Amino acid sequence: MMDSIKEITSAELQEMLGQGEKISLIDVREEEEVANGMIEGAVHIPLREIPEAIESMDKQTEYVLICHSGMRSMNAALFMQEEGFVVRNLVGGMMKWDGELII
Repeated sequence: MMDSIKEITSAELQEMLGQGEKISLIDVREEEEVANGMIEGAVHIPLREIPEAIESMDKQTEYVLICHSGMRSMNAALFMQEEGFVVRNLVGGMMKWDGELII
């Protein structure tokens, strides 16, 4: 069920990052999408690679999942939450992000 995933807005995420909170960002977009810029500190793990990638990830860490519009990251968040991870989905994805980008 969709409503079980915690969401975070672009503004909330910018505030958390600005305060230096420990949070891990995972960008699940494809290579050609991240080439246009990513949120600083985000790790690029394409959606299809998430199942393999989580084997080396820490369940004590809170993860924010990012994609273009918020749909693929929601799928990743649902999967990771079922596997026991603490996750949040970035509402509206990169379409709603107005913070800085690194290329």
